Amino acid sequence: MYVTTYAVAILVGIALCFGAPTKKSNTCGYDACNSGDPNKLNVHIVAHTHDDVGWLKTVDQYFYGARNNIQHAGVQYILDSVIHALDQNPDRRFIYVEIGFFWRWWSQQTDAIRNKVKDFVNAGRLEFISGGWCMNDEASTHYNSIIDQHTLGAEFLRDQFGDCGRPKIGWQIDPFGHSREQASLFAQMGFDGLFFGRADYEDYQTRNRTKTMEMVWKASANLGDKSWLFTGVLPNGYSPPDSFCYDIFCADPPIMDDPRLHDYNVPERVQSFIRTAQNEAVGFATNHIIMTMGSDFQYENANEWFKNMDKLMRYVNAQQANGSNVNVFYSTPSCYLYALNQAKRAWTSKTDDFFPYAHHPHGFWTGYFTSRSALKRYERHSNNILQVTRQLNAFANTNLRNSIFYLSEAMGVAQHHDAVSGTEKQEVAFDYALRLAQGISSANLVINQAYSRLLPKVGQPPPSVPQLLCQLTNISECLTVQDQTRFTLTLWNPTIHPILHHFRVPVTRAYTVRDPTGQPILAELIPISDATKNIPGRSSSATNDLLFRASLPALGFNTYFFEAKTNEERTEPKVKITENEECILQNQNIRVEIDAQGNIGHIVNLKKSFAVEFHNQGFYWYQSFPGNNSRSEFQASGAYIFRPLSATPQPVSTTRTITCLKAENVQTARIVFNDWASQEISLYDEGEYIEVEWTVGPIPVNDNIGKEIVLRYDTDIQSASKFYTDANGREVLERTRDYRPTWNYTVVETVAGNYYPVNSRIWIKEQDRQFTILTDRSEGGSSIHDGSVELMVHRRILYDDSLGVGEALNESAFGQGLVVRGKHFLIVEPPASSAAYHRIGSQRLFMHPLATYALVQQPYASYSASYRQTWSALTDTLPMNVHLLTLDQLGPKEYLVRVEQYFELNEDETYSHPVTFDLQSIIKSLGTINNLVEMTLAGNLALSDLHRLKWVTGNEEMAQTNVPQETTLTDTNITLNPMEIRTFRVTVT
Repeated sequence: MYVTTYAVAILVGIALCFGAPTKKSNTCGYDACNSGDPNKLNVHIVAHTHDDVGWLKTVDQYFYGARNNIQHAGVQYILDSVIHALDQNPDRRFIYVEIGFFWRWWSQQTDAIRNKVKDFVNAGRLEFISGGWCMNDEASTHYNSIIDQHTLGAEFLRDQFGDCGRPKIGWQIDPFGHSREQASLFAQMGFDGLFFGRADYEDYQTRNRTKTMEMVWKASANLGDKSWLFTGVLPNGYSPPDSFCYDIFCADPPIMDDPRLHDYNVPERVQSFIRTAQNEAVGFATNHIIMTMGSDFQYENANEWFKNMDKLMRYVNAQQANGSNVNVFYSTPSCYLYALNQAKRAWTSKTDDFFPYAHHPHGFWTGYFTSRSALKRYERHSNNILQVTRQLNAFANTNLRNSIFYLSEAMGVAQHHDAVSGTEKQEVAFDYALRLAQGISSANLVINQAYSRLLPKVGQPPPSVPQLLCQLTNISECLTVQDQTRFTLTLWNPTIHPILHHFRVPVTRAYTVRDPTGQPILAELIPISDATKNIPGRSSSATNDLLFRASLPALGFNTYFFEAKTNEERTEPKVKITENEECILQNQNIRVEIDAQGNIGHIVNLKKSFAVEFHNQGFYWYQSFPGNNSRSEFQASGAYIFRPLSATPQPVSTTRTITCLKAENVQTARIVFNDWASQEISLYDEGEYIEVEWTVGPIPVNDNIGKEIVLRYDTDIQSASKFYTDANGREVLERTRDYRPTWNYTVVETVAGNYYPVNSRIWIKEQDRQFTILTDRSEGGSSIHDGSVELMVHRRILYDDSLGVGEALNESAFGQGLVVRGKHFLIVEPPASSAAYHRIGSQRLFMHPLATYALVQQPYASYSASYRQTWSALTDTLPMNVHLLTLDQLGPKEYLVRVEQYFELNEDETYSHPVTFDLQSIIKSLGTINNLVEMTLAGNLALSDLHRLKWVTGNEEMAQTNVPQETTLTDTNITLNPMEIRTFRVTVT
């Protein structure tokens, strides 16, 4: 009887069309949204798939559905199936995120399918969310590459779908912690909101209890309300509610709705769903909630999903006739966001970030801040090459943007939250590196085409020999040039300021080096260390680095001419070498005191007349916790998780040896701790930074103990539990040990719980002294004790942390553990002057001069008659606090240009102010600007056309972005405020 009555009620409900009808619309955007019923609990069903662009399989294996024995996943079939399912019912909606996959799929479609997809997009039924090439990691990514990968996706969507393809919402559902800078960048891209799936377990509990799962994130301390972004924590990660998964991978019951058949379950399913919706609503502030229907690589059979969701919605909404307050319908994240916006209520706000993330008391996801540190460096190195290649392509007017795409695409994939994060399988890590290498090879062809135009003097033919990259100079290897009689080295400076740079070339003989004026310059042979010679895989016979100082023009190049000395010309090296004696490194600015046992005693700032004392400095190791992951207390350290067995790390050695080298250009202390850990502390002539080059590996594990290596600096600075770390290379956040700003933090893991991502810098300070470390890649770092800074530089672990990757982070090369080498740059300054050093130093580190070599045959006189040896795109001096972030040639006369003021407010008396300069001065060599349109950060919308939603927080209202009037052709003067990035499409004549 109950069944029959219920079935009749359903039919009546259907006939009466209970529930808010789906809005039939031929428009996209917020106008296409179902606004729900103001008197009901509105459940926004978001049908989605989360498609990793590499993780357990490579990006292309995932796309094609290859190697399903590893993981069953085929993105091409997902998109095929979804498009077919959308065609079956006009009420259905779907969102898609990873444009790296969609681009692959789109390139294989017929015009008929493409037109159908465009219709879905124009009707708001298929919506692109986030729109980046991937869903990027937020801890180990640099802002330059985050912007680039979103720009790559946004450009594709604009070109194929117009304004209806423009994403308005960030969808960071899987990254393992969330950066304030990421939110700020989204806001600057014109986004209205952001949703993510992972928040610390205590933070989540607090927010759910206090109905603050959604908030306005004030994502910049410098940019005001144009960086504010409405942000929501999703209720169920990004998975469906329990028992409502309808994928081929799920075992939940379908909606069995024919009462004549066995196992009829509509009443139970409907009541269960209504309870689930009401329970979820307890943690949220309005009568709108969101349910994510989908998960990793789901919807390969989209019909199974949609057929069951169609039924579920119909039967749940039918219960409104019986007094139910639940109204469920297909929606999208942007429609859900718009419903919250229309609620016209005040929202809580947040000013800190969501790092570190823990999913249980012993599960802090802080290991991946360092995991695969070699890949992290290679990604940063690849970005350096990408930016230089774009500049060369523009200034040489080679118009080879399509050839640069291969590196742009590889970099876009590498930003994925299982790529640069280091949380992929080893085979997939190799694939990411291979893609970058192939992209660099294509970029090198563009570099050669550009130099073939830039190098020849007027009337001279292009060079007959190519420009070659030497990418192993960090281990003193460049087989191309090491034995040559003569060669040239061309250094391109990608910054808009002249720089002094000390450069090393690994060689087997002595050379005369001529600068661009033809004058021989000081070039010293520095013996290559045994630690370098013993690196597995190094095949160079070079025994010395030839060191010289280059004075490079802004946004231009110098060429240095090398000619081997004859026996008569050779002189004995003037490098003074001592062993196991006190070593004092001193130049015009800094003194470093190192004792005969290799311990740093003091770093003295000679100009400011103060010192920082060091109690300890060197390598330590944490023993990785070897758990079985069955419960929280048995959580193992792994690719994601950092969990040391003890909070007290062990020194890698109780003794060390020191070799002191003193030349005119550099003074170096080589400190060897053991046969797998060493460092070189160098001070260059006139240098303002102390360079620490560290080498770690192969980390021994024959004792069956995983080891996580930190480089620690213990000083006498009274840091009062505070330290400071950057967000994605930009703004810096204050950290307090054992503390969270937004909830009562329970201290369980005293080390891992205090680790934060360090993308470019970390410091500690007191009133008059600041100790800053710049990094050459992303690393995990902290201040575990007052006065101490530690950075994790390498990890070798023997257990998996059971978070999906399914293998231990145990990297090897050449038959043994992987050796990793990197650099830290130390700054000792008063807090008032530190920013001028760390801001400028960090920019020059990530936009490093790019070296190319040519094996020229002609003598110097002939070479200098044929080729320019110095060139700069600039004739004007530009302000020191302005940085050229992007110069990308879009067409023969059209360019995308991004410029930024990269100082924060109140951090430097000179540079923390608005700055005005003439944009024409940067591209004067390209022509005269005749059209200038300011764009959103991703370059896909004119800023004058941007209209963001307004939100109320407390008593403050978020003002709409103050959109400037379109810049006139007669005014190319640009004003930048602290931390402001401005993006322009520029046309020249």
